[in-house]
Amino acid sequence: MEQNKQLNRWPGRAGIGGQEGRDDHGQRAGDGGACPPPVAAPRPALSKRLTWWALVLVNVVFVLAGQSVATLLGRIYYDQGGKSLWMQTVVQSCGTPLAIPLLLYFRATRKSSSSVPPAAARPPLAKLAAIYAGLGVLLAGDNLMYSYGLLYLPMSTYSIICASQVSFNAVFSYFLNKEKFRALILNSVVLLTFSAALVGVSHGSDGSGSDIPTGKFPAGFALTLSASALFSLILSLMQLTFEEVLKSDTLPTVLEMQFWSNTAAACVSVAGLFASGEWRGIAGEMAAYRKGEVAYAMTLAWTAVSWQLCTMGLMGLVAAVSSLFTNVISTVGTPLSPVIAVIFLGDRMDGVKLLAMLIAVWGLLSYVYQHYLDDRAKEEQLQAGKISAE
Repeated sequence: MEQNKQLNRWPGRAGIGGQEGRDDHGQRAGDGGACPPPVAAPRPALSKRLTWWALVLVNVVFVLAGQSVATLLGRIYYDQGGKSLWMQTVVQSCGTPLAIPLLLYFRATRKSSSSVPPAAARPPLAKLAAIYAGLGVLLAGDNLMYSYGLLYLPMSTYSIICASQVSFNAVFSYFLNKEKFRALILNSVVLLTFSAALVGVSHGSDGSGSDIPTGKFPAGFALTLSASALFSLILSLMQLTFEEVLKSDTLPTVLEMQFWSNTAAACVSVAGLFASGEWRGIAGEMAAYRKGEVAYAMTLAWTAVSWQLCTMGLMGLVAAVSSLFTNVISTVGTPLSPVIAVIFLGDRMDGVKLLAMLIAVWGLLSYVYQHYLDDRAKEEQLQAGKISAE
């Protein structure tokens, strides 16, 4: 089963299991070689499984909560008078310093961790720097397109279009990560594509309580769709890097990739902010912000924190499960964002949007169910192998 196979990826688990084994051995020696009670044997496995589920659940909460809150705050920024696209791009990646404590912790425990490859097995520094810089440039471009999409579209429409990233991810994973393209996956791709197309032809920008620029819906639709495709490509490239270059997907390795690629994205975004000249209008934008200067600063700060939590959750799920599962969880937030937009921003949930959202949920469930079937088949093969070995 997938989750059993992934248990040892998290640092410290081998040490926990090993400590339990040593304590048990010491008890047997103290008892003169007496066998321990048979009931105590399954406890370490059960503890590892519960720990695995707890970590996955925490990362899922980080992704869903961080993504929904960050998208809501981004829309509020525009509605209250914010106009800088590059500023919105910067805050999507400038929260990387929040990951420094975790990086320092894992670096301190790296030497004692048996799951981390030796330094000699690591790729050359120049190669790693080129990979992280390339991913950073792609992330900065992706964040900029998302900023345009959020400016030009209501939040509910924007979120439904973002659901198409799963269909793009299925295609990229097939070619780059050698994932199988099964019937339910194809069904999911068709449904999610149809859902995004339904929103596109319905011109879903009508009936919104947000300040949406007129005549910008086609550009917002195209940019959001392109950003979803690029985001899926980035996740597939990250998985390819873990498998072919780093040859490790432990949590410290994932955190390093997340930190350096987002740091590169932040540098590119800051350079874009200064090159575009938008930095000159930041003081005036802050003074003209409808809720005040403090609210302006807090909106940007909490947007950065929310995006960072979302990114850390995404990378945590890549380490625990896979990039495909990560993208599915990210897209599961599709039904949450339109509801939040209706409640807080006054977006109108018309029949077309509701139908598109239900189709998107149907596509997501097809995708998740196919992976459930795959995991079940792997578990049955594993059990059959154990029986034949006995």
